[in-house]
Amino acid sequence: DETAPFFGFLGAAAALVFSCMGAAYGTAKSGVGVASMGVMRPELVMKSIVPVVMAGVLGIYGLIIAVIISTGINPKAKSYYLFDGYAHLSSGLACGLAGLSAGMAIGIVGDAGVRANAQQPKLF
Repeated sequence: DETAPFFGFLGAAAALVFSCMGAAYGTAKSGVGVASMGVMRPELVMKSIVPVVMAGVLGIYGLIIAVIISTGINPKAKSYYLFDGYAHLSSGLACGLAGLSAGMAIGIVGDAGVRANAQQPKLF
């Protein structure tokens, strides 16, 4: 079927886009926490950069899955069926939406954790 590669590449795009959206949100939200904490306790800034790095890694996960999906797609081959396209779409959506939700969680928890670390350095 001619539409099978469309769904496959849509899955690769979904993995990349949603994971990067989660990474961007998590990085921004955690970065705000680090910036506000750096005003009070500048000596703890480098120790509090962990949530920003964790959020950024989510985009790399999405990129890896997008590359794996797109290398498995050959539009000219007759052996790429609609089932394969739907499987790649669903796996891309699973990875992307998991990255989006993880980025939102890392951003919220990272912001609160960094601010709490500024008040009580024994936390981390």
